Amino acid sequence: MHPSISFSGTVLHLLPGKAIWIEESSTLLIADVHFGKASHFRKSGIPIPEPVHINDLQGIKTLIEKYSPTDFYILGDLFHSEWNEQWDLLTNFLSNFSETNFHLIKGNHDVLSPIAYRQSLFKIHEKPVDLGNLFLTHEPAAQIPEGKLNLCGHIHPGVLLRGKGRQSIRISCFHLSENQLILPAFGSFTGLALVKRKPKDQIFGISGEKVIKILSRE
Repeated sequence: MHPSISFSGTVLHLLPGKAIWIEESSTLLIADVHFGKASHFRKSGIPIPEPVHINDLQGIKTLIEKYSPTDFYILGDLFHSEWNEQWDLLTNFLSNFSETNFHLIKGNHDVLSPIAYRQSLFKIHEKPVDLGNLFLTHEPAAQIPEGKLNLCGHIHPGVLLRGKGRQSIRISCFHLSENQLILPAFGSFTGLALVKRKPKDQIFGISGEKVIKILSRE
């Protein structure tokens, strides 16, 4: 069993696949895939191997095959930059899942031409989305409607775990505050921003096939 968060009757299951599953509405959510980033770097002369994105596609496939979602939301930064051939690979790949509706809430890196989005499988959301008592955005919302939980990405949250001696490791995490839940970056080729925990915040780290609540030392 994976940990879950209940907000006004909506149960959010935190998955080790860096996703959220809402069983009641058959909805999966991820953030910050940054697909196409490897090709973008190679154009700049930085030799990044492509398999880094193949792993992300496999992760999406695993989630869809396990949960069979009706709706799949990407909370921004699906594609890293301007068009490259990886966009066609992504859209062709997603066409295998015809029973799932794909949604993109555009982030700061989602800068493809309007025609590229129109020709894709995605329903494009230029503005935040109200999903029941959830408020979906890319960046953490400065103003959250009353009675709603803001689900967002953009930050790429991480936490530093220290072991005995000088051992330490950084892992991705879910960061929950009173009315905001920041998702981990889904993409393999992304960095981490260490969370600055406030007293009432909850941190759920992703370690292998488990999501674990990180207890505060305060």
